[in-house]
Amino acid sequence: MSGKNAVIFGASGGIGAAITTQLRRSGGFATVSTGTRSEGGDFRFDLTDESSIAAAASTIAETGPVDLVIVATGVLHTESGDGPEKSWRMIDPARMAHVFALNTIGPALIAKHVLPLMHRDRRAVFAALSARVGSIGDNRLGGWHSYRASKAALNMLIRTFAVELAHRNPDAIAVALHPGTVETSLSAPFQSNVPSERLFSPQICAEALLSVVDGLTPKDSGGFFAWDGQSVPF
Repeated sequence: MSGKNAVIFGASGGIGAAITTQLRRSGGFATVSTGTRSEGGDFRFDLTDESSIAAAASTIAETGPVDLVIVATGVLHTESGDGPEKSWRMIDPARMAHVFALNTIGPALIAKHVLPLMHRDRRAVFAALSARVGSIGDNRLGGWHSYRASKAALNMLIRTFAVELAHRNPDAIAVALHPGTVETSLSAPFQSNVPSERLFSPQICAEALLSVVDGLTPKDSGGFFAWDGQSVPF
């Protein structure tokens, strides 16, 4: 395991911070580089500013080829307190564009600049946090239009990245991950509706997600997997 390099985008969030802690405790990586929006990480980035992501990639490249990239970013409700839409009547173009910028376009830009840094001759994993509500096949309740659509679009991007990545390195893997409902600020307004046994701490979530990542094989590339390892329909 020595010599392996991991990168976490969104390391200041609840899940990202827990994943960072787990990776550093594991001793399986020579470096675990952390990216945050503000101070505290090894590099800073802004999902809405491609130049910052390109600069982050330049910093990451200094450690050598990358074995694991986890994009632990996302937004469900805006800082102004606007929750996800309960009806199509609530769709606002500016708010929808903001959600797509953070949940879809930002991770796509990370992939654009970081996928070229990943190993070309051994197993390497690119994983982005998605959400089960982004599953088109599993959508039975409706609503939450911007969030659902932005995560569904992210899932499609992961699938297309996986196809391209396989031409570069047949042992590389790109997946979307559903972390479940986790005790973080993202899910805070909705936790009262979640049974206690289905509400996970960031630490439990990180352990579960990293276990899933450890078990992935190249045939899983392009897939969408939940915290318990089960495949989620697109």
